[in-house]
Amino acid sequence: MEMERMNTDTSGEEEEKENNERNSRVCASCEKIHESISKWMLPENARGTYLERANCIPPPLFIISISIAELAVFIYYAVWKPQKQWITLDTGVWNSPFIYRPDKREEAWRFISYMLVHAGIQHILGNLFLQLILGIPLEMVHKGHRVSLVYLAGVIGGSLASSVCDPLQALVGASGGVYALIGGYFMNVLVNFREMIPLFGVFRLLLIGVIVGTDMGFALYRRFIAPVNGPQVIGKKC
Repeated sequence: MEMERMNTDTSGEEEEKENNERNSRVCASCEKIHESISKWMLPENARGTYLERANCIPPPLFIISISIAELAVFIYYAVWKPQKQWITLDTGVWNSPFIYRPDKREEAWRFISYMLVHAGIQHILGNLFLQLILGIPLEMVHKGHRVSLVYLAGVIGGSLASSVCDPLQALVGASGGVYALIGGYFMNVLVNFREMIPLFGVFRLLLIGVIVGTDMGFALYRRFIAPVNGPQVIGKKC
C-alpha cells in the first residue's frame, strides 16, 4: 500500500510538472507574439504598459470570425456556381440575400451583409490578406470591441456612400471594412511617427499609399473603362 501511494504521488507530481512546462511554453510563445506586435504597432515608451496587461485570452476573435464567415460564404457560392464564381460574379450571387442592391434598399441588413459576398477569388484573397495582417495586430492592441466598431462603421459607410454617390450600382465585398482598418493603421503610424525609426515610418506610409492608390485605380478602371458583362456591381479589390 505504501509503495502504491508513493507511485501515485510521483505520477501526480510528474503530471503537474508537465502541465507547468506546457503552460510555460504557451506563455513564452504568447509573450513573443505580443512583443513583436508591440514593436510593430507601438512607440517604445508605450510598449511596457501594453506588455504588462497583454494576454492571449481572448484571442483576436472578431477579425478571425469575420474572415471565416466571408470565406465560407464565398466557398458556398463558388461551389454552387463553380464555372464562373471563382473568377467573377454570376447570377447566383446577384440573387443572394446578402448583396447590396439599389432596388432592395428597404432590406436594411444588406447595408452590412454585402461584406460577406465577393466578386471572385482575387477579390476575397486581397481583402482577407489585408484585414488579417492589419486587423489582428490592431485588435490585439486596441481590443475587439473597438476594432469591430471601426470595421462595421467602414462597411456601413461604404454602402451609404455608394447609395448616394452611385445609386444605380450594386455592392459586394468587405473593402469598406478593410479601408477602415487601413485608416486605423494609418492613424496609428501618424500618431507614433516621431517615436519610430524614420525610414520605417516612411516605408509604412508609402506602402499604405501604394495599396490604396492601386485599389482605387482598379476600381475606377472597372467602373468607367472596362467592358461590362453581366450584372453591374462595385466590388473593390483591396
